Amino acid sequence: MNLFTSLRDAPAPGVAVEIAAGRVSGATLDWRGGQPVVAAHAVELLPEGALVPALTAANTHDRATVTTAINRVMERLGRPRRIGLIVPDVVAKVSLLRFEKIPARAPDLDQLVRWQVRKAAPFPIEDAQVSYVNGQRAPDGQELIVSLARRSVIEEYEQLCAEAGAYAGLVDLATFNVINAVLAARGAPGATAAGQEDWLLVNVAADSASIALLRGPHLIFFRNRAADTDGTLADLVHQTAMYYEDRLQGAGFGRVLLAGGAGVRVAADLDQVRRSLEERLSTPVDAVDPRAAAKIADRIAPSPALLDMLTPLVGLLLRDRAGQMVPA
Repeated sequence: MNLFTSLRDAPAPGVAVEIAAGRVSGATLDWRGGQPVVAAHAVELLPEGALVPALTAANTHDRATVTTAINRVMERLGRPRRIGLIVPDVVAKVSLLRFEKIPARAPDLDQLVRWQVRKAAPFPIEDAQVSYVNGQRAPDGQELIVSLARRSVIEEYEQLCAEAGAYAGLVDLATFNVINAVLAARGAPGATAAGQEDWLLVNVAADSASIALLRGPHLIFFRNRAADTDGTLADLVHQTAMYYEDRLQGAGFGRVLLAGGAGVRVAADLDQVRRSLEERLSTPVDAVDPRAAAKIADRIAPSPALLDMLTPLVGLLLRDRAGQMVPA
């Protein structure tokens, strides 16, 4: 099992499944004329409280209901034996660490990373699943993107899939795969080549919101905020923009993207989030549309909620194409 792998560390799976606070969803892709097409998708809603994403506590509170939903999704996707699994951002802590020199031996690097993150871990480091990938290079060293999760929590999600007959050979975070979808769209035939402009992504889920800053294809900032945190999301984005200008030598965002409409209770709330972001950043805010990366086989125009649900799934399924945008 390869937890929170980068865009290029593992091949894309044939089926992607997401287990989130309010739903279980899944999708598969076909390739038609060299173009990716969402061939099948399924979603089952979960009642409030059935699954509550958390970093340190058990996430599943109604196992029978969650397992039934996963089984129904798997049935509609053809009962896959191996899947890529997307889990909520809340279950992990993401950090960006910079090292002047990277140890040549993998065990030495693993020990160094664990030493750096152990003080920030809300549980013993011995209980942690730690994964890291290369971030952007800098004159003063190499940056690593580090994800830390409680091993028992990740195993909980894996076991839910196993009970439905599927092995989760790849586990990754929701927002990472929204990023994958954006990068895969840039890498699609006929698309404009990806530049090195800075861009901001806000991904809203039912239980939290995540903010990611990227410099071209490279993650340079990541933060997850629980839904019950004091202050508005727009305030947090404004603080992030100030940090970007003061500490990251930011010269302005080429794009600002908003994802996660299905994580907002009513459409009016999402519109308010968009307006607030535009006012704070003085920049138009666009919705992430997975159709820029993969067409949808259905002839009926998809709803915004369906597009939102498909975005991270498409991102995981096209991780190979997204990875082409990242220098080795």
